[in-house]
Amino acid sequence: MDAVTPFSGAPFDPSFLRDKSVLVTGGTGTIGSEIVRQVLRCDPRVVRVFSRDESKQAHLRVQLPKDAPLRYLIGDVRDQSRLRVALEGIDVVFHAAALKHVSSCEYNPFEAVQTNVVGTQNLIEASRAVGVKRLVAISTDKAVNPVNTMGATKLLAENVLKDAWKWNPQLVISVVRFGNVMGSRGSLLPLMVQGMEESRRVEVTCREMTRFMMTIGDAVTLVLSAAERAVGGEVFILKMPALQIGELVDVFVSEYSRGRGWAPDEVEIREVGIRPGEKLHEELVTAEECARLEEHDQMYVVQPFRRRPVEIPVGPVPAAGRSDQTALLGREEIAALLDRAGLLPTPGRPVPRALVHSVH
Repeated sequence: MDAVTPFSGAPFDPSFLRDKSVLVTGGTGTIGSEIVRQVLRCDPRVVRVFSRDESKQAHLRVQLPKDAPLRYLIGDVRDQSRLRVALEGIDVVFHAAALKHVSSCEYNPFEAVQTNVVGTQNLIEASRAVGVKRLVAISTDKAVNPVNTMGATKLLAENVLKDAWKWNPQLVISVVRFGNVMGSRGSLLPLMVQGMEESRRVEVTCREMTRFMMTIGDAVTLVLSAAERAVGGEVFILKMPALQIGELVDVFVSEYSRGRGWAPDEVEIREVGIRPGEKLHEELVTAEECARLEEHDQMYVVQPFRRRPVEIPVGPVPAAGRSDQTALLGREEIAALLDRAGLLPTPGRPVPRALVHSVH
C-alpha cells in the first residue's frame, strides 16, 4: 500500500469559530498553543488559555499579538470548581491538557489517572453545568490496544467522553486521535538537538520502531476540521505518514550536522533499547472500531454505536492503520517533512526555529 502523504491544505471553514468564545485546556503546550494560534485566525470573540504553568503563559503572551482577544487563566483540570469559572460563557472547548510522556506516566500512574481521566471527567461535568455547546478532546494512537499507563488513561478518557455524549446530546463531544507530533516539547527531535549540541551524541531506543508522524500545524488544522464536522460521539482518526525511527534519526542527524557545518561522522548515534511501556509499532484503530469506520481523504471516522448499530462485531483493520504495515516514508520524504516543519537549521539560527521552545 502506498505511503500516506503528508497533509497539506485547510480542510475546514474558519467561519464556524467566528465570534465564538473558545477555551483551550493545556493551552500553553505544543498542541494547545498551536490550537490557540489557529483559532485566532478564525476571528473568535475570545480565546481563553487555560493551563497550570505561569512561565509558559508568559512565554506565549510575548509570542502572540498584544491586541488579540486572549485571556490567560491559571488552573488545573483536576480542579472542577476552577474549570466552571473558566468555562462561563464559552461555546467551544478544545481539551489538550494531559500528562503525555510514556515514561513519566509509567513512573507516576496515579498522577496520570488524576489528570488524564479524572481531569477529563471534571471538564465534561463543568462544561455541562455551564452550557458549553461543543467539546473536542485530543487523544493519541497509544490509546489503541494500550500497553502503557499513558495509553490506558487516554483510552479511559476516550470512553468517558463517548459515554458522556450519550447522556448529554446537547453537548457535542468528539475525540481526535493522532500519533507523534514532530518537534513537540520533550519528544525525540528536541532531545536529539540537545544531545548533539552538548556532546555530539544522540540516543535512540530502537531503530526498528515505526511511528505515525506529522507536523504540529498539520495536526491542529485537522483537529479544527474534525471539530467542524462533529455531530457527537465520533472518534476522528487522522491519517498520517509512518516512518522508521532509525531512518528519521539518520536523516535528522545528517541534515542537522550539514546545517551546523559538522563532519558527517562527528555525531555518535547510540541505540539504548526499548523503555518500559514502549511499543515497537503503533496502531490507529482497533478491529472492533473497523465495523463502524468511515474513510475520508484525510481521516477515518469511527461512528458511535447509538448512531450506527452493527451486527458484525469486528472488521478488517486498514493497512494504513498500523505503522508497520503501511508503506514508510523514504529518506528524501522524511527530509522534506522535517524542512516543512521548520525543524532543520537555517543560516544564522543553529537551533531550528520550531525547536527553540522545546529545547529550552
